Amino acid sequence: MPDERSSRIQVLLVDDHQVVRRGLRTFLEIQEDIEVVGEAADGEAGVARAEELRPDVILMDIKMPGLDGIDALKRLRELDNPARVLIVTSFTEQRTVVPALRAGAAGYVYKDIDPDALAAAIRSVRAGHVLLQPEVAVALLTPDDQPPAPTRGSTLTEREREVLALIADGRSNREIARALVLSEKTVKTHVSNILMKLDLADRTQAALWAVRTGNATD
Repeated sequence: MPDERSSRIQVLLVDDHQVVRRGLRTFLEIQEDIEVVGEAADGEAGVARAEELRPDVILMDIKMPGLDGIDALKRLRELDNPARVLIVTSFTEQRTVVPALRAGAAGYVYKDIDPDALAAAIRSVRAGHVLLQPEVAVALLTPDDQPPAPTRGSTLTEREREVLALIADGRSNREIARALVLSEKTVKTHVSNILMKLDLADRTQAALWAVRTGNATD
């Protein structure tokens, strides 16, 4: 009987935000052909785990404390590690995309990518393809000094951003109400407006969105 584990795509998650790693793991673990074999919170640990686990694919952020994603890519190449690295980040500038590809990334996607598209990207990278999300390809053709297009988050009010940051911090509506000196009913209204404006389904998605786009508290 063939080894079921060996037939699945072994994935290592490297991101300094635990909520992002948790969200990725939760989604990927329901994929029949993908298995998350480990996590790391920075580039240094990511390289060490990659050498230990020898995964098929590494999902790696760019900006991390200590060794960042690009330097981690270079280190993996020096070690001749066979893992295919898919950058999953919120950084859209050309000056970030190009160095990552030159350092050996097999793909570059943004953190707001549709979950099913992310799974497809993992499979594509594992199969040996180089994958760029369409928006990334556009970034490569767009000068860095050109003003960025408006994002979904640009419609949020300052108060909604405060509520969103506290959602990302894991606070309940009651805790948010106390922190901002508001009624729970008002907080609920803000949460509903946030989900509507960002086109998100629930608080978990809102928390992930906040972390991915830099709208979470430090």
